[in-house]
Order: sequence, then C-alpha cells, then structure tokens
Amino acid sequence: MSTFVDQVKIEAHAGKGGNGMVAFRREKYVPNGGPAGGDGGRGGSIILKVDEGLRTLMDFRYHRIFKAKNGGNGMSKQMTGADAQDTVVPVPQGTTVRDLDTGEIIGDLVKNGDELVIAKGGRGGRGNMRFASAKNPAPEIAENGEPGEDHYLELELKMLADVGLIGYPSVGKSTLLSVVTGAKPKVAAYEFTTLVPNLGMVMLPDGRDFAMADMPGLIEGASKGVGLGLQFLRHIERTRVLLHLIDMSSADPDQAFERYQSINHELASYDPELLKRPQIIVPTKMDMPNAHENLARFKKALLNDETLPTTPEIMPISAITHAGIDDLMKETAAVLDKTPAFDSESHDKQESVHYGIKQQDADEPEFTISRDDDGTWVLSGAKLEKLFAMTNMDHEESQLRFARQLRHMGVDEALRAKGIQDGDQVRIDDFVFEFIQ
Repeated sequence: MSTFVDQVKIEAHAGKGGNGMVAFRREKYVPNGGPAGGDGGRGGSIILKVDEGLRTLMDFRYHRIFKAKNGGNGMSKQMTGADAQDTVVPVPQGTTVRDLDTGEIIGDLVKNGDELVIAKGGRGGRGNMRFASAKNPAPEIAENGEPGEDHYLELELKMLADVGLIGYPSVGKSTLLSVVTGAKPKVAAYEFTTLVPNLGMVMLPDGRDFAMADMPGLIEGASKGVGLGLQFLRHIERTRVLLHLIDMSSADPDQAFERYQSINHELASYDPELLKRPQIIVPTKMDMPNAHENLARFKKALLNDETLPTTPEIMPISAITHAGIDDLMKETAAVLDKTPAFDSESHDKQESVHYGIKQQDADEPEFTISRDDDGTWVLSGAKLEKLFAMTNMDHEESQLRFARQLRHMGVDEALRAKGIQDGDQVRIDDFVFEFIQ
C-alpha cells in the first residue's frame, strides 16, 4: 500500500558564486595590457515548482537535502565563468512552505506551474578588471563568489479539492467516493478504514466535473489531535463545499444528531471559518430498516436547533442501491457554481504569507563582538561574514581592501571601545589576525 506523506522537513543549500580572477593581458601585440580577470558565474538557486501530476510529498521522504551547483570561476581575457543551473524541485498543488528559523509561511503553491525560490544562489565575484581606476590601473584585487543561501524549511501539503466528504468513521465516505468517481479507496466494516485522504474526479452527464476527497473519519476531540484529528483537518481547509455524511442505521435514534453537532464543533474548534463553507447534510445507509425513522427524528432536532442561522440542505442517499446519488451530485455541482474559488492568501488560519525568504532585517547589527576564553576577540554578523567570505586573501591588495571595509563599518572603533590592546588576536570564522593600533 502506498504511503501518504503530507508534512516533511527539508534543507536547501544554494550554490556559491564563482570566484573572480586576477589576470593581466600579456600578448605581444596588445599594448598596455592591463587587468583582464573575468567575473565568476552565478551560483544555482533552489526552486520549488508545482507539478500537477504529484499527489503527495512522498518523494521527500527519502530525499530531504537539496544542494545546487556553484558558479564557474572567472577566467583570463575577461571571460566570465558559467552560471550554474538552478535546481528545480517538483511539489504537489497545495504545498505550503514554512521557514523553520522564523516560523513564517514564505510561500503557498496552489496553481500548476507556480514557482518559489527557497534558496538563492550567490552572485559571482568580480575579477580584477572591475577594480581598475586611474589611481590603480593594475589592481591585484578580485572577489570570491557570494555564498549561496542555506535554509531549513517545512513543507506541508493541504490537499486541493472542490468537495470534501466529512463525518464520523464508517458513515460511508469511501463507499460514496468509489461509486461516483474512479477512485478505489479501501472499504471495510470497521472504523478508521481510511487512513489517508483519497481524491477522485466526479464527471456529470452535462459536462460539469469537480474534484472530491474523502477525509479520514473525525471523532470528538479531533481538533485537539484525538484519532486522526489534526493530521488531516488541514486538508478540509481548502475544500469549497462540504458534504457532511451521517449514518442513519444506528440503533440509537439520537446518535445521528449528536454526531452531527460533534463534527461541527470540531470544525469550529480547529478553524471557525470552516463552518462558513457551504455544507450539504447527507444521511447515508437509507436502505437500512430503521433509517427513515432516524432521519425523521434528525430533521426534527435540526429544526429545533437555534444555533443554526439557516437549515442546511438535506439529501439522503444509499450508496449500495445508488438511491439519491445522482440528485446529490447535481446539487453539489450547483452549489459549487455559486461558490467562489478558494483564495489561499485570504485564509490558511489567517497566517500571512511572505513570498520568498525574508532578507536581513535593517535593524540587525552589521557585526557583533565577543571574546573567547583564551582572550581572542571574535567578530561575527551576517554582513561582516559575507564580506569576509567574498575576500580573496591570497592577494595583499584584497586584504587591505577588506581592512578598509572593516574600518568603514566601525569595527576598529568598536574594538577599541571594548578595550582591545595592540597585539591582541582577532578571529573571523577560522581566520585569525593580530590587531595593530
């Protein structure tokens, strides 16, 4: 049996930009040769793209770390390194992407072909031809490529369906789905037969069609995680119309209404917006001996329920004899025609969606200073570490340029204010140098 996977954690590591090159023209017939080091190529990004052929996040169960290639290094004769190819990762429709570091939703992929860059490749470093000036016509300065982004993300699939079948276990959801669609869900005479959502297409004789999904049985306490509760309640969020199936074959005449109220209570506890969706009540198993008496009692209780703003449509069926099913499908299609398409940005439990990875906060300090137990001063911070990573320490002019950049950022003054002494050791990442006043 295939496994339905709808929540995974992944790592995305974009490619580093290629290094710029220090080179000079030396051809015999090129007067005043000059700098000729080319720029590095762009590193590969990692992009999620919706593939309508996928139904689950199963592929991510075995492949959770994605690494893009680095850009090519710059070459002599002002030749730029090759850009790395982006890594495109297919995902199913309805995939929500959350940044595990910030907890924010950074993308919601619902349409076929939708794309989201989850890790941006670094730009290529500049070659020495970019640093030539009147004061320094032959610079020995080149940048290393910019590091690619690294992100830790959670992918969550919320199945996209026009119609969702809800109700207690064993009320006939899977049976109805198998009758009206080509889906073949597991059907058996015990509770929680359905352990994963099943999806099928309903085709009507008049040419209308819609996607229908049966959701694993809900029970009291589902919104708190009881039974299969929270595991699959998320899938109901994206259905436009709900068919609420209620078993009318019970020996207890009050059970149907009690279970109807219980399911609605769980929907409201999980997300009150769900009760605003159009809902058709579908009494099932009407071929059973006591079903009609139970239905009459249910209708009476429903009319006396003052909490309901309007009385929902009631359409009894028997999946075994197929009684009432054609009328139910026509009415469902009619309700769908009047129901607006689902807008992912206006819902999802009122969480805002920030498309793309959040960039460095403007209020975040450019650098921080700390001190190791051995007395070494440690410089850190996203901007400072990026400058360091892009500095080619093989050339003295590049080192002097980096020292000027630190001075311009205020690092020297900050170290003096902290009490640094001449000759103290300073460390950036794994690079250690001596501070000189």
